[in-house]
Amino acid sequence: MKFAVFGAGGVGGYLGARLADAGHDVHLVTRGEHLDALQADGLRVESIAGDTAVELPATDDPADIGPCDSVLFCVKAHDTKTAAADLEPLLEEETAVVSVQNGVDNERWLADEIGDEHVVGGVAYIFSTIGAPGVVEHTGGPARFVYGELDGRRTDRIEALDGALSASEGIDAVLADDIRVELWRKFAFICAQAGMTATTRLPVGELRETDASWEMYRRIMAEVCAVARAEGVDLSEDTVDEWLDFAHDLDPEMYSSLHYDLTHDKRLELDALHGSVVRHASDVGVDVPMNEAVNAILRPWAERNER
Repeated sequence: MKFAVFGAGGVGGYLGARLADAGHDVHLVTRGEHLDALQADGLRVESIAGDTAVELPATDDPADIGPCDSVLFCVKAHDTKTAAADLEPLLEEETAVVSVQNGVDNERWLADEIGDEHVVGGVAYIFSTIGAPGVVEHTGGPARFVYGELDGRRTDRIEALDGALSASEGIDAVLADDIRVELWRKFAFICAQAGMTATTRLPVGELRETDASWEMYRRIMAEVCAVARAEGVDLSEDTVDEWLDFAHDLDPEMYSSLHYDLTHDKRLELDALHGSVVRHASDVGVDVPMNEAVNAILRPWAERNER
């Protein structure tokens, strides 16, 4: 298959390297020093699942690539609308654009630009980042990628994507029955982990040791689940307990990408996380005071970093 990875950072770079190792035609779209390093020296992945190095075509212009079977869309949520406007050269009639991003709004934002027919939902469970230009570091998480057509159909293109990912070493690939459930399920965890590590500036281990903070962590997830159910998403009643068990086993020094962006003067994905929860909650009449608090605390930082 021919893939374009739009946003070849921690998640996109990892996926691109693994697919290339499996023999697929992979093209990377990125920018800045990372692009310069990819063009000069190729992509290196340092992973707990095994290291690899690949030389792949990399560009900041999708027109250099042309139509693809699948586009793995891995940009930060705050760049979704802008980046979506650049996807046209990569598309043909059956091209799948797989959103592998944080939040539950990206698929709608993509569809507004390129049409519902191209958009596929995706969820990544991996802790990976750009360790240096041209280098992706995978430090934790199962490298599990869940994906599916938004209407739940088993189309030829989703079967082909599933086959490619399933056959790639270092990827735990899962074709979802209902990708909306998977999107909201992960969203609940992200909002808790990101919101609490960013607002307290402390890792999850210290949150676990502080009763009031750990209760807020739990309530953030419970609020997100309540909003999802009010929107008709069939989330399991065990979702919060399952995530709490998962979080209990995390490395005590684990933070979040939101914390990283906050402390490195980068744009925050706040609108796609707690800002999104507040908007969705207003639409369905659900109270979300914990998410409102996180949004209020981090909003000045989001605006400051954006400036």
